[in-house]
Amino acid sequence: MHLVVGATGVLGGEICRKLRERGEDVRALVRKTSDAGKVQRLRDLGCEVVVGDLQDRKSMDRACAGVWSVISTATTMASRQPHDSLTKTDLEGQLSLIDAAERHDVKRFVLISASSNLEGDTSLHKAKRKVEEKLRESGIAYTILRASCFMEIWLSPYFGFDALNRKARILGAGDRPISFISLHDVAEFAVQSIDGDAAANHTFDIGGPQALTALQVVKIFEKLAGERFDVVHVPEHVLKQQYDAAKEDYEKTIAGLALGVCGGDEIDMTDVLRRFPVQMKSVEQFARESLAAG
Repeated sequence: MHLVVGATGVLGGEICRKLRERGEDVRALVRKTSDAGKVQRLRDLGCEVVVGDLQDRKSMDRACAGVWSVISTATTMASRQPHDSLTKTDLEGQLSLIDAAERHDVKRFVLISASSNLEGDTSLHKAKRKVEEKLRESGIAYTILRASCFMEIWLSPYFGFDALNRKARILGAGDRPISFISLHDVAEFAVQSIDGDAAANHTFDIGGPQALTALQVVKIFEKLAGERFDVVHVPEHVLKQQYDAAKEDYEKTIAGLALGVCGGDEIDMTDVLRRFPVQMKSVEQFARESLAAG
């Protein structure tokens, strides 16, 4: 039995789907407030659904009881509830989950984290690294996957990359390479990490098959669309001003992530792909799919 924490998220749901395709038994952790449609999709996949919350120690014990591995994608960044905070959920909640996994003799723990190149003085960055440290010290065989920028998020309207309307907002000059990765590939790395020795007690930075600048990404989309994009740059000094002015924790974290992306995130995947036979999605493939969806 494998426990997936963050199962109603896009990444967590994809991990559940891949595990079930492999014939694995999956326990999916959901909240009382989780979207009913997403919870039903997990049940339709054949997952055992358990209700709990990272801030509730007893529910973590129930979730971890009898499981062989834990895969945690949980973050409050995309699914914030009134009682959530980056400290309570991404830090204290994840630490509580590791404690529960130790108590119940979980054999493998896979943690989705953030790329080593995307450091910053925000609550999210601090939480990620403290949770990683706790996991390494836990005695559980672990795999930490430090993922680069998800194509599905950073090349989406949420961050101003609106391919269907031929608009692209570029953070900074857009001239520093980033190893954009598909969340579907992150899910595959996570699933392949739950067994065998290739991933045990390792921390991997993972990115896509090719590092591209934001301006190169725009050119790929323009070529496939046969149209020019309306490109707007947000200067790095403006992002720094937004970061310095931010009062609220989430706002400051988003600004910090944007500044990190300005610096680029090029990841050499040679060693990782020797360990994991993953056929990765390129930005060009993602662009074709995105434009076809319109």
